[in-house]
Amino acid sequence: MKAVVLTEPCSAEEMKLVDVPVPEVRPGWVLIRVKAFGINHSEVLLRQFEVAQPYINTPVVPGIECVGEIADPSDSGFSRGQRVIALMGGMGRSFNGSYAEYALLPASHVFAVDTRLEWAELAALPETFYTAFGSLKTSLQLSEKDLLLIRGGTSTVGIAALQLAKAIGAKTVSTTRSEEKADMLLNCGADDVVIEGEYFGRRFLERHPSGASKVLELIGASTLRESLRITARHGVVCHTGLLGGIFGLKDFDPIKEIPSGVYLTGFYSNTPTRDVIDDMLRLIDLAGIRPVIARRFEFAQIAEAHKLAEKRGQIGKIVVTL
Repeated sequence: MKAVVLTEPCSAEEMKLVDVPVPEVRPGWVLIRVKAFGINHSEVLLRQFEVAQPYINTPVVPGIECVGEIADPSDSGFSRGQRVIALMGGMGRSFNGSYAEYALLPASHVFAVDTRLEWAELAALPETFYTAFGSLKTSLQLSEKDLLLIRGGTSTVGIAALQLAKAIGAKTVSTTRSEEKADMLLNCGADDVVIEGEYFGRRFLERHPSGASKVLELIGASTLRESLRITARHGVVCHTGLLGGIFGLKDFDPIKEIPSGVYLTGFYSNTPTRDVIDDMLRLIDLAGIRPVIARRFEFAQIAEAHKLAEKRGQIGKIVVTL
């Protein structure tokens, strides 16, 4: 089969398809014929430098998610030809992932789906929508009564969260650094858009004096303190993303910096569950949500897909089809 195999950091241009054996099935694992997969920022980081870290099991096929059909169910209970999605749990790091024509994956991280979406659209769901849905429902417990602030609104997770929040019925405020992208967010359903930058917190509160009852923090540590300050009493902030490039807070004093009556949580997508996946797919189907796709590539164009992902700033998911 054709696959991408990484042994050391490389440029996007150096990513090539090579011939490797189709994986041999073993108990507890299923063989998937990959139909499509999304490109994630973590895979760009893996290629750029993380593959050199000792916790990466090299040589490794990248890819933390995919959609496809069961080629060999092993002892899993799946049926041959069944339509599935798969994500996380060590894919593309601890064991080979989805940048291949076939992927051997733990049955616990493979989920049967029944959807009208085509393969490319389905490929835009697994990691992105699971992260958004888990943040909104598991961590924020979002309801139609909430005012949700999405910081990092034009990211793939930000747009997915906006679509899901509108399906739930919440009022939404999204943020962007670009005036030009504000209209896009409004067209996607945002009730308001506030531009990131100097005095953001003050400008947000001028428009929404009561504060946000729920905040999805996708920028991360660089804006977390500010997000806590503009959250309403008994509101919740969910730290999910790291778009700001800062991975931790120095000298963070929770007693002083988390306002009394405001709650801070997070969401980590590495352990998807059947119940949450089913709830997510049910909401997507009922609301008729169609994921936003920035661009589609063929598998042979994997280098071009990664070059586009490196630039960032695109609206929607980059999808590769096989």
